[in-house]
Amino acid sequence: MVDVSHKPLLRREATAAGEIRLRRETLKLIESQAIAKGNVLAAARLAGIMAAKKTGELIPLCHPLPISHCEVNFEIPKSRDRILITASAKITAQTGVEMEALTAVTAAALTIYDMCKAVDKAMRIENVRLVSKTKTVANAEPAA
Repeated sequence: MVDVSHKPLLRREATAAGEIRLRRETLKLIESQAIAKGNVLAAARLAGIMAAKKTGELIPLCHPLPISHCEVNFEIPKSRDRILITASAKITAQTGVEMEALTAVTAAALTIYDMCKAVDKAMRIENVRLVSKTKTVANAEPAA
């Protein structure tokens, strides 16, 4: 692992995004909670948060971080052909939290895929990316 012991403790936040493309019929099943495995978005939200907390165990040489906040949100665009996934994570640490945000998005997308694969063989996870990351000193404005 990279030695970060010389770096100061800073408040850090990262946001990541991604999407899962699916059929409109699959989206209707998700919204009506008619998927056999249960509430898809609730399970995906929990999976994303849990994965963020375990990122240091999943990614080799990634620092294990005690994140202080993580949230996973979903949006269904008017096109109704995908679910947009956004995750953010916060920490006060010597290293960034972007891997945790990216891991949260990916795990949420994989959970949606797993729960819906029996009804939609054409789903695609796409465009997983870091949207932003910031770091601030206590009581200071964010620095990009």
